[in-house]
Formats: sequence, structure tokens, C-alpha cells
Amino acid sequence: MPKQVPQEELEAVVQATSRFPEGGSIEDIRGMLDVAITRRTLQRRLALLVEQKRLAIQGRGRERRYRLPVSSGVFHITMPKHKIKFHEYIPISPESEAIKKYIRKPIQDRRPVGYNREFLDAYRPKETFYLSSEIRKHLFEIGHSSDGQRPAGTYARKIFSRLLIDLSWNSSRLEGNTYSLLETERLLELGEAAEGKDARDAQMILNHKAAIELLVEQASEIGFNRYTILNLHALLSDNLLDPGACGRLRAIPVAINRTVYHPLEVPQLIDECFQQILDTAAVIRDPFEQAFFVTVHLPYLQPFEDVNKRVSRLAANLPLIRDNLCPLSFVDVPERAYIDGVLGVYELNRTELLRDVFVWAYERSCARYSAVRQSLGEPDLFRMRYRTLLVETVSQIVHGGMDKKTAAAFIKKRAVDDVSQEDRARFVEVVEIEVMNLHEGNIARYRIRPSQFQIWRATWR
Repeated sequence: MPKQVPQEELEAVVQATSRFPEGGSIEDIRGMLDVAITRRTLQRRLALLVEQKRLAIQGRGRERRYRLPVSSGVFHITMPKHKIKFHEYIPISPESEAIKKYIRKPIQDRRPVGYNREFLDAYRPKETFYLSSEIRKHLFEIGHSSDGQRPAGTYARKIFSRLLIDLSWNSSRLEGNTYSLLETERLLELGEAAEGKDARDAQMILNHKAAIELLVEQASEIGFNRYTILNLHALLSDNLLDPGACGRLRAIPVAINRTVYHPLEVPQLIDECFQQILDTAAVIRDPFEQAFFVTVHLPYLQPFEDVNKRVSRLAANLPLIRDNLCPLSFVDVPERAYIDGVLGVYELNRTELLRDVFVWAYERSCARYSAVRQSLGEPDLFRMRYRTLLVETVSQIVHGGMDKKTAAAFIKKRAVDDVSQEDRARFVEVVEIEVMNLHEGNIARYRIRPSQFQIWRATWR
């Protein structure tokens, strides 16, 4: 009797292959796998998936490539999955734990569901609240700024450079983008793409830059209307989708991997629900409830062929930027927690897990922009554990006169050489943030003299 192939292993191969829209070689795919599979075993898995028509094959011999099949009239959306790990998860409520438990069941054990319009219809602005009054009060306390009564976008303009990098990087990271924080900064400031990276990754980040500029520059004019959301999509999907799909509601079905949820297929209904989401969001008074409402309902509807979650993450910032509140840049958000929260909405119409992710993400963003008015907990144990190595690494970057490109490579090498595998991604992130936040008032802790700092700053490009 032939040995049964683990379904999870096949799913992992499909997800790894999805990272190569134009097709990936065996070595490409093997490099994206989280599980250890020999080359011969991977060949067998790929052959089986081709036989099952879950993958397509193109080319011969050394030119052979594998990709997701292109089905007529159906656009396949891949839920992101990649190797980078930050926080494994976040603290969640018992209700959220139940959602997580269900979502983690094998896909064959979850009940297939379609779009439930009653979920949207049941929301009554000023009566219905996904965020409790306690949560909304807490978010306002930590997110308000002294610019509250000034023209829309004043606060965001003050931190624009930092927001541009943070939101572009973190939102892209949640889609499986492999750029590091420093590589993102170099791309946005100098237009220099990282060597060896997929061109789509660079395009994704540059698209975020254009969309964020729209949010900040037109803060007093844009809102929850077709002009704003369609143009956000056009900017975020530029050169990533067919030009005819950018900034337009979809007229074809979409299928989403790793979920039993099937979005609406009738264009007229998609248009109706899209307008209903905008109309509902526009009359919600509380900016945080408004932000979370679109975080829930835009991805659930899937109004576009792709890039729906990216649109929702930037649209969530509309009321925050308008009201001069701390923006939401998704700092440190674990990809798995975010996806679990989205799947909870897709399959159960439950918002608790995504709510916990939203609140946690906003607290981290407030801490990043120094808008928080209270302590968010104990000192970071990770920084305490790697304190000596962090100081040494930052010090060597400055003393060595490294530019951003050289520093990014040095930090990654240091992580591989001296940090446990499960902590490497977090170590790289922390060091990059420390280096980017160096100034004359904090260099002493890295044993850097003012003269050394000034010399290094001149090369930091």
C-alpha cells in the first residue's frame, strides 16, 4: 500500500510555489519552504500536484518551472506565507482563542461558506459597535496628539518620513514581501532596489509610498467614497495587476487559498455591497470604529481582483490621519495572527480575533511614534537578552562607516552567526530600528563619539 502524502506538506509546496507568479524552479520553491524536504521528495510532491491539477508546469529540463494554474475567469488569491517570523502571536481573549482554534483545523474539517450580506446589513452606525466603549476610549487616550484641532493631516505630516517607511514596510511584510526595513528605506529614499529580490517586492513597496502620499497630502479632501478607495486600489495595484483591473471593482470570481470562504461572484451585488460599505463607514462617528469597520468589511467583500487587504490597511488610516491621531502602521504585527483574524471574519463572521490584532497593532504604532501617554507593559525582554550584541552591532555599523546597503547585509550576517534561528528576524528588525533612530542624544550608549557620529551620518545613504 503506497505511503500517504501528508496534506500539510502538499499545502506547503503549493504556498511556496505561489510566491513565484511567473513560475519557480525546484530550487526556488525549495528555498521558500518552512519544512525540510529533499530535492527528490520535492520532485515527487510537485509531480503529484501537477497530476491533481493544483499546479501547472512550463518549460523542459533546466528551464522547467512550476506555478499556480490560471483558470479561465477565476483569479486565485494567495494568502501570504513566508519565512520571516516576528512575534509568534499576541495576547488574545477567550473568544478569540475559540476562533483561532477553529481556523487552525484542517481545511477539510471546516464548513464551506459564501458571502453573508446579513453580516453587513446588521451593522447600524451609532448603534452597532465592533469596538467597545472601553477600547475606543483606550485607543483615543494613547493615540491623540496636540495637533487634534489643527488642519487634517498635520500630525501625519510631522512624522511623514517615518510613517512612509513603517507603513510601507509592515503592510508589504504582511503580504509576504521579503525586503528588510533598511532595504525598504533605501528603496524609498534613493530608489535603489535590493539585489537578488523579486521586482514585485520593490513595486509593492513603491506602490505603498504613492498611496500613503495620497492619504497625507489630500487628508482634508478624501474620505470613504468611491474616488478615494478606487484610487487607493489603483495606486497599490499599479504594475502588479492587469491595468484594466486597477482601480475597478472586479467582474470575475476570485478564489482564496487556505480558506473555505467563497466571495461574491455577481458584479452587481459586489457593486451594491461596496457602496453600502462606503456609505456605512462614512457615517460612523468614532474614528477607531470607522477604521476597524473597513478593516473587517473591505477584505470580506473582496471588491477587487486582488490587493484587498492592502487597501483596507491604508483605508483604516483615513480617519486617523484626518483627525490627527496616531496612524496605524502595523508595527510588529505577526502575520499568522493577522491572517487568522481575517479568516475568522471570512469563515465565521466573527470579529473578536481581528479586533485583538487591531488593538495590539495600534498600541505598538503609538509606542513607535511617541504618542502613547501610558506604559504599555514591562521592558522588552528580547532587547534585554540581546543587549550586548545589539550595542556591539550598532557600534560596529557606525565605527565602520557603513551605508544602508552594507549595514543591512552586515546585520543579517550577524544574526546568522550569533542569534538563534527563531530570533533572527526579530534581531534584524530591532537593530535596524536602533540604527535608524540614532541621534546625538542617544549615541553614548553605543560607545560612539559625536565626531564619529557626524562622519558616519555623511555616509548613511
